[in-house]
Amino acid sequence: MAHLTNPGPFHPSIPRPLHNPASAPAPAAAQPQVHDHGAAPANHNHDHLTSTTQLRTATPGASQALMKSPSATHALIRGDRTAGMLTMSDDHVMMNQILATHAPDGRDFDVRPLLYLVEDILNRATEHVNFIIKGTQAQIEMEEKAQQANYIAMLEALTFTIDRIACELSYKALRGSDPHTTTTAIFSFLSSYAWDAKLVLSLSAFALNYGEFWLLAQIYSTNQLAKSMAILKQLPSLLEHTAPLKPRFNALNTLIRTMMDVTRCVVEFKDLPSMYISPDAPALASAMTLIPTAVYWTIRSMVACATQISSLTSMGHEYGVLATESWELSTLAHKLQNIHEHLRKQLNLCDQHIEEKKDVDTFHMLLKLFDPNVAHIDNMKHLKALIYAGDDKLPLLDGATRRKVGLEVLRRRNVLLLISSLEFSGDELAILEQIYSDTRMHEAGMQSHYEVVWIPVVEHSGVPLSEETRTRFEALRSSMPWYSVEDPLLIEKPVLRFIKEIWHFRTKPILVVLDPRGKVLSQNAIHMMWIWGSAAFPFTSYEEEKLWSKETWQLNQLIDGIDPLILDWIKDGKYIFLYGGDDIEWISKFVASARTVASAFGIPLEMVYVGKSNKREQVKKVAAIIKERKLSHCWEDPAMVWFFWTRLESMMFSKIQLGRADDLDPIVQGIKKLLSYGREGGWAVLSEGSNILVNGHSTTVLPTLVDYVKWRGNVAEKGFNLSFIEYHDQLHNVAHPCCRFEFLATTKAPESIRCPECHRVMEKHTAFVCCHDEQAIPDSLFAS
Repeated sequence: MAHLTNPGPFHPSIPRPLHNPASAPAPAAAQPQVHDHGAAPANHNHDHLTSTTQLRTATPGASQALMKSPSATHALIRGDRTAGMLTMSDDHVMMNQILATHAPDGRDFDVRPLLYLVEDILNRATEHVNFIIKGTQAQIEMEEKAQQANYIAMLEALTFTIDRIACELSYKALRGSDPHTTTTAIFSFLSSYAWDAKLVLSLSAFALNYGEFWLLAQIYSTNQLAKSMAILKQLPSLLEHTAPLKPRFNALNTLIRTMMDVTRCVVEFKDLPSMYISPDAPALASAMTLIPTAVYWTIRSMVACATQISSLTSMGHEYGVLATESWELSTLAHKLQNIHEHLRKQLNLCDQHIEEKKDVDTFHMLLKLFDPNVAHIDNMKHLKALIYAGDDKLPLLDGATRRKVGLEVLRRRNVLLLISSLEFSGDELAILEQIYSDTRMHEAGMQSHYEVVWIPVVEHSGVPLSEETRTRFEALRSSMPWYSVEDPLLIEKPVLRFIKEIWHFRTKPILVVLDPRGKVLSQNAIHMMWIWGSAAFPFTSYEEEKLWSKETWQLNQLIDGIDPLILDWIKDGKYIFLYGGDDIEWISKFVASARTVASAFGIPLEMVYVGKSNKREQVKKVAAIIKERKLSHCWEDPAMVWFFWTRLESMMFSKIQLGRADDLDPIVQGIKKLLSYGREGGWAVLSEGSNILVNGHSTTVLPTLVDYVKWRGNVAEKGFNLSFIEYHDQLHNVAHPCCRFEFLATTKAPESIRCPECHRVMEKHTAFVCCHDEQAIPDSLFAS
């Protein structure tokens, strides 16, 4: 009597005897044939797969094993599978067979929604905690797409294909078919699809079977229908022996995870943007050569997993405890892991190549965006390009309220971009905060003029910041009263490149000024801020020229409110010695001589020690000695000393930027001398009120005071001021102290500069200097 038997999803139902030894051919594995499959995959390989299945179905011993003992069937399956692996050990021959089945017809569809669904099934199907379900963006996207009509239509079109592969996996696994033959048959059926589609469709079919298996396992104890079905599949018996089966399920889980890893990797290669990487790029070309092998071994691993599950349900837990079966799964997992590592390495190289191309495009976009000849409606495009272009987060932190805010708060406002590294001097920050606060409190209406935004420059390469870097960033940000970027990682690499190459950021903080339409008014207004504060608004070159035109070489310009006591002395018309250096012996002689001269001529004299531009720790020690000995007034606050010299350096920088560094006006010459004298030895500036009389080096000022008896006879006729100046100038003309300026390599130095003493072009040297001062200001314009 003939039985109607379903030989598998690739075949029509065929009437044939369940067991017919007389008609059984030898159990050799038939090789798949190559066909022109056309556009419709639903009817692929009917004749070939029918004949192959009929030959293998009629094999003597197969049906007997199914009818008699599970252990005999297990031996048949294991022996058949092992023989298949041995005979197909030549990868080259094997892959030629697989490549011969590949005949894509150009159809293409987005496999990602289907892959998300499959991953969700496989993640939830496991009984172990290795797959922890998380609400990822991909799963959210999957749920959203599941409601879309085109997504539903795609699933409907592919359901038949997926179901046929699922049935083939189950049927061939139950019959103990040769894994390579089964895998090749699947490739033949999917010949018209691209490699990524073959892989995702096959994984979908496997997930359908595997998910059903674990669905029953998870609910059979609470659902009567599931319980009855589970009994038919011997699940209760399996689950009662979970301990001995644990190695088997661990091996299954490991292999399934690796299968998903490889699948994701293959899909990612498919999604690489062709506008940024070409197929002949070395990394992509290498990966595309390996992808057919990766797809083959992943699908073959699905066949092995399906065989394991079918064997467990059909033959019981005794089959599941055999070590050889776990060994086979582990071997496949190891092979797939090696393939995945190589693919991932090539994918990382491709991503790096694409990232570099995108960075170049972004950099060119910034160049066009900040082109001064291009007009814009407002500044939002500029700010989004620099800080954060997305709408999914608030990229700024308001220093006043400590709340996150969007870029909209800066729309059509003058914006001062404070750009710095995390090596921000505390003195520098304190002075800047004071200027900012004074502006907000005392200058009516100024708050509506501009906003400050701190942009931290942190090299991150897309990786998370270290705990130390994060802590330093948050400490700096917490002390700032203005807006700041919420996370340094928001500032992308091309933006950092733009800041360094176009705005010339090195290590010193810079202040870039944007008008309400995003136009750059100044690439660095920090020196203007140090010199004039907010009075320099809107910080343009025109405003800078205008402010300099109002300045004269006077003491109040040098002090500018740093020390109110000196301003009181100026108002009282007193003589004032501003002096510095780090030689306490010279300082003691200078102070004593100055007081002797003041007493001899009966002039009201005040003195203040303002240190020097370098050797911070030494200056602090000298200031402590001066205070202890009560030699003169001195600035004990290092921030005051720092700001005095920083303002002088900013004045010099301003003149250089305006092309006025070699002008012979008193301001330029006075600044040059002070900065030069402040590098070596002692120095002093003598003024009457605000009127500066002498700006001299230690080698000329002290002898002028010591030798006052030589010029005191001129005082009655010429007065004290002129007598002092003439004698000092005589000594100066003889001594001619050397002048030097040392620019940090990280600053933009002028091509040439003239000596403030002899007005010749100074020689250019390269110097390496160490002052052994651990707390020296690292971002000073000049190095010691």
